[in-house]
Amino acid sequence: MTELLNCSFAHFKLNSIKPRSSRGVESRKLVVKTVNCVVTEDNKVCVVKNGEDSLEICRVVNGMWQTSGGWGKIDRDNAVDAMLRYADSGLNTFDMADIYGPAEDLYGIFINRVRRERPPEFLETVKGLTKWVPPPVKMTRSYVEKSIDVSRKRMDVAALDMLQFHWWDYSNNGYLDALKHLTDLKEEGKIKTVALTNFDTQRLQIILENGIPIVSNQVQHSLVDMRPQQQMAELCQLTGVKLITYGTVMGGLLSEKFLDTNLSIPFAGPPLNTPSLQKYKRMVDAWGGWGLFQVLLKTLNQVATKHGVSIPTVAVKFVLDQPAVAGSMVGVRLGLSEHIKDSTAIFSLKLDEEDVNSIKEAISKGKDLLKVIGDCGDEYRRA
Repeated sequence: MTELLNCSFAHFKLNSIKPRSSRGVESRKLVVKTVNCVVTEDNKVCVVKNGEDSLEICRVVNGMWQTSGGWGKIDRDNAVDAMLRYADSGLNTFDMADIYGPAEDLYGIFINRVRRERPPEFLETVKGLTKWVPPPVKMTRSYVEKSIDVSRKRMDVAALDMLQFHWWDYSNNGYLDALKHLTDLKEEGKIKTVALTNFDTQRLQIILENGIPIVSNQVQHSLVDMRPQQQMAELCQLTGVKLITYGTVMGGLLSEKFLDTNLSIPFAGPPLNTPSLQKYKRMVDAWGGWGLFQVLLKTLNQVATKHGVSIPTVAVKFVLDQPAVAGSMVGVRLGLSEHIKDSTAIFSLKLDEEDVNSIKEAISKGKDLLKVIGDCGDEYRRA
């Protein structure tokens, strides 16, 4: 996956969504639910649900992709100490994956410290969301169960709070077999909620029509990448499925650090020295280029200054206020740097009509990435 994340967009198919087809798979009538996200008054918590399945998550999610390498050496003890600080501040939901290096192992160490050092009611608030990113091989019950058991063991939990499933190749309908096995494992108590990551609208509809109780889909979503607010959000609003977003601060590009910089001049601006900065710089290029991105940053800086917050705080709040969005990811560089203050400020920030209109005007100047790249997750699928 790391290789694909670091590839140029030129290597991926750039197509729009085609009419839905289940390719002969038996499907059911899509159930329209129109369920709104259940958000607490302080805007900190949202409940994602489908039928009897539900999970309460913090609306600002700690993303742990940065533990997979490329951001600096992470010390295990320092990382776990940092996770405790985030949880103590109310940022108690952590997102990881089986392929994010030691992320699941770190969570296992962390959750055991919580069990020893915090009261039981605190433990109940902590949530660990993980992803399973298998190769597109035959999805037998045995294969799926063994894979999930590995994550349960690494995270040291009896049941995964949320299992977010990723699939590389839509020409292989094995994703439906895998999801049916995951649903069975949920019924057996090994998983609390089943979710998706980087699925497009067409496949999400097929999955729901097959009666699989999906609670959320994790997709890339930022002020530059508004694709989820098109076809995906419409389906989510009809069915009650929620969006958990990543790339919301674009690896740090949406920050004061990159305001008034010119990356076309060698060594004149901050280095793009992490996998996420490099990835999202390509997204900026696809959207409209660095000059247009500066217009967006200046607009965000005006809004941030008005409210006494940072640019990343404004960027995340805007996305959290979009239809169907339950939570937004902010990457954590555990033990290397912290942004607890900026993240907790998101909960109290209220963007007024003037703020929203100015931001919308700035982002409207860019290209429609649904037409340039395709629907959610298409950038991860080779032509």
